[in-house]
Amino acid sequence: MTTDTSPANNQQVKEKISQIRQLPPALRWIPATVTVILMAMTLDYLFNVGLLTFVTGLETQFYYAVVALLLPLVFLLWPMRSRQQEQPIPWYDYLLSAITLIVGGYFVYNAVPILERGWAFSAPEIAIYASYAYWLLIIEAARRAGGLPIAIIAGVFSLYPLVADIVPGPIQAFPSTLEQTAMYHTMSTESIMGVPLQAFAGLVIGFLVFGVVLQKSGGGKFFINLAFALLGHVRGGPAKVSIFSSGLMGSMSGSVISNVLTTGVLSIPAMRRIGMSRSFAGGVEACASTGGVLMPPVMGATAFVMAMFLDIPYSAVALAAVIPSILYFLGLFIQIDAYAARHDIKGLPAVELPSLWQTIKEGWYFIFVFALLVWMLLIMQREAVAPFYATALLLVLNQLSKHNRWGWKDVADTLSSAAKLFAELIAILAGVGMLVGALSMTGLSGTIANDFINIAGGSVPLLLIMGAVTSFVLGIGMTVTAAYIFLAVALAPALIQGGGLDPMAVHMFILYWGMLSFITPPVALGAFAAATVAGARPMETGLQAMRLGSVIYFIPFLFVLNPALIMQGAPLMIVAVFIQAVIGIILFASAMQGYLMGVGRLGYGALQEIVIRALILIAGLLLALPGGGMVPLSQWELIGLAAAALVPGVLMARLSQRHHRRSQSASVA
Repeated sequence: MTTDTSPANNQQVKEKISQIRQLPPALRWIPATVTVILMAMTLDYLFNVGLLTFVTGLETQFYYAVVALLLPLVFLLWPMRSRQQEQPIPWYDYLLSAITLIVGGYFVYNAVPILERGWAFSAPEIAIYASYAYWLLIIEAARRAGGLPIAIIAGVFSLYPLVADIVPGPIQAFPSTLEQTAMYHTMSTESIMGVPLQAFAGLVIGFLVFGVVLQKSGGGKFFINLAFALLGHVRGGPAKVSIFSSGLMGSMSGSVISNVLTTGVLSIPAMRRIGMSRSFAGGVEACASTGGVLMPPVMGATAFVMAMFLDIPYSAVALAAVIPSILYFLGLFIQIDAYAARHDIKGLPAVELPSLWQTIKEGWYFIFVFALLVWMLLIMQREAVAPFYATALLLVLNQLSKHNRWGWKDVADTLSSAAKLFAELIAILAGVGMLVGALSMTGLSGTIANDFINIAGGSVPLLLIMGAVTSFVLGIGMTVTAAYIFLAVALAPALIQGGGLDPMAVHMFILYWGMLSFITPPVALGAFAAATVAGARPMETGLQAMRLGSVIYFIPFLFVLNPALIMQGAPLMIVAVFIQAVIGIILFASAMQGYLMGVGRLGYGALQEIVIRALILIAGLLLALPGGGMVPLSQWELIGLAAAALVPGVLMARLSQRHHRRSQSASVA
């Protein structure tokens, strides 16, 4: 079968979704050049080479240099209004880009006196004016790259210290002047240069480069061919291919949209060929790509920020994410299998599928690089440099392969794509950094946590529901990283202190609920990108994705209630809880599609089907739920209740099937 992923078309769709405009031919060298300079600075900083100490000798100077290099790109790549995407770059965007570079350069040049003389609290007049300018430029850059909700939230919160004494009592604090606020935002290590930016500069850059190189070197093509060779022939094969390939690709690229546009261009048409609707095919791809970003080893940028917030190695975050991601993909796989069985959807003919041996022969080195990355992350725990070694090895092996060898055009395209990804993230992280800075400056983060605890009346389940709803709402209007950072500062302390919950479980809970925005309307960026590829209605695709990915809505509650599901606890406890959760997820997913393996269709006729599927669904939820602790029932009591719902449900399904067969026989006779 043909495996052309049409990179040029993918890039056009990606830029349309992210509203990036084409640079004029005379300026198209700029993004690639920016990436080269950024990589040189990052390698010098992380490996302590010592060749660029004028920008990497001081930690904060390196952070300033990263922002100064990338932020001007935002004003060239993203138009002021989305409708200007196809128009030439106006003069004022060139001016804004130049001003951003000059102001950013000023902070890079003065990084040493900023630190040594405490400019965050008392700065020269010119530094204060530069701070005002940077403040405004960053908010506008965040609006263009991340959307209006991020700009509004970051902008309003960044102004909060000015009015902290006149706001309502629960969120009242000591006020600051405009000068003090501007200095703190731009010259302290708690705001723009705070944890989000530090995570980006110290950890995220390498993994983003690895993800881009992986896509551009044919990684998507390899993983989808491997998936077709293994699963293409089974019932609902192309949909299962989507899960497998998007899971593998997403686990290394860390980007939902890139994942959809890399693997979806092949899996979605294949799903259409075997009889699946456009919206269903798009929903499958959106869910698979979203799950890929939650799967180790790479995950998304948010996971690196989480490691910085928790002050733990990134490998610990990756390890904690293993079981929840397995449960999510299991639920998705079972739903697709049940859907295919219920609608009698076959796989593709074996003759149309790629050879497993030939696929591995051509792309074995992708698996080898994957293994190196996992080894360096989990065994050596060198997360800062691991992606650079993996990328270097991938580039060498790719050039030795005759199938995916790069030319100069591929190099330029890869460097340019990386720059666009970097610029988008830096604008969002710098903007959200000011939100964190405002909370830090006023001491409000602790106050908000106490207010959440008081509102919930000390009730942990209520705190969790409040956390889920807040994460969900913010995730709809903001990027996952932005929503996570806000909640990690404002909500996580309340859940940890007020609920006595495991810190890792709380932060993972926030991450999962924030990720729901990719498959949940009205935003559903992952589903809408898949709808573009499938030619389906965006909202219909989003609703299909919600149903298919429904297991993700309660998995976070499972690992918060029992941290054994995120590898916190004794090995035997982890295994026992995992097995029980697996059985519960299988029953839940089967009930969602009305077909259970070993039983068959769950009822005929609307009323029968509703009752039977409800019983199976309840049994699944009870089995997956961990007993004890906050749950008022023991594990054995939950198992007993699950059996009390499961057994009648299965018996009713069998009786319904027998009655249906008799009716069919009678009608034939």
